[in-house]
Amino acid sequence: MPLIDPLLLATARLSTFSGDSGLTNASGFFFQRDERLFLVSSRHVFVDNDSGHLPDRLEVELHLDADNVTQTIGLSILLYKDGRAVWRQGRDKDSEIDVAVLEIERSALPEGVALRAFSPKHLASDSDEMPLGQSLLIPGFPLGFHDAVHHLPVVRHAILATPWGLRFQSRAYFLTDARTHRGSSGAPVALRCATEHLQDDELPWKLLGIHSSRMDMGDRHPTQDESLGLNVSWYPDILLTLTDLPKPPAPPVT
Repeated sequence: MPLIDPLLLATARLSTFSGDSGLTNASGFFFQRDERLFLVSSRHVFVDNDSGHLPDRLEVELHLDADNVTQTIGLSILLYKDGRAVWRQGRDKDSEIDVAVLEIERSALPEGVALRAFSPKHLASDSDEMPLGQSLLIPGFPLGFHDAVHHLPVVRHAILATPWGLRFQSRAYFLTDARTHRGSSGAPVALRCATEHLQDDELPWKLLGIHSSRMDMGDRHPTQDESLGLNVSWYPDILLTLTDLPKPPAPPVT
């Protein structure tokens, strides 16, 4: 079997449930802070009151052997404990950020699990050169589609559509130009590291953002005007806040 790019093992397929009833498919990725491991996705994957999406658990698919990626297992995680949400969601000074993290107890992982994780060292910074039109990748599970034999995501090509580091319309996100679909929410927006940074790094990618949703014009004519093809990607520095200690109070069940 050919060598699997570690970016694909850092990206996870998520399924949400209410009891035994399946609800939605989504994307996510792993983030490590010191010895703690987190699952990152869009906040609306965990809860979306506006659409009535109220799962009580999710399942994340894990690979058991990096040399044989046909072998996987589903890890089921409850989203509430004692009536309170166990994930942490982001908030800006003016509004919510569509990013959330869920800590995964390493003791719950199967022995020899084959996953890769971004860490604070992988976060892109203002010192990184990000010209307009920069080529980016978004690995994920659009409409739940994936390699169902090897259980790997597919990768969509994107380009940077607004200046990286500038808050678009004063919100903590930038825009990408890419063809995306439902099910891609929560996917990492990544850029391969320069060659000098590849040594001794089992995940040679920069994390530029967390893909959230498509952006469109509210007054776009549904038949005369095509979709803009633009997407919201939240800046990843929110992960440092959400994975910091001490643990903030969990949001109440609504």
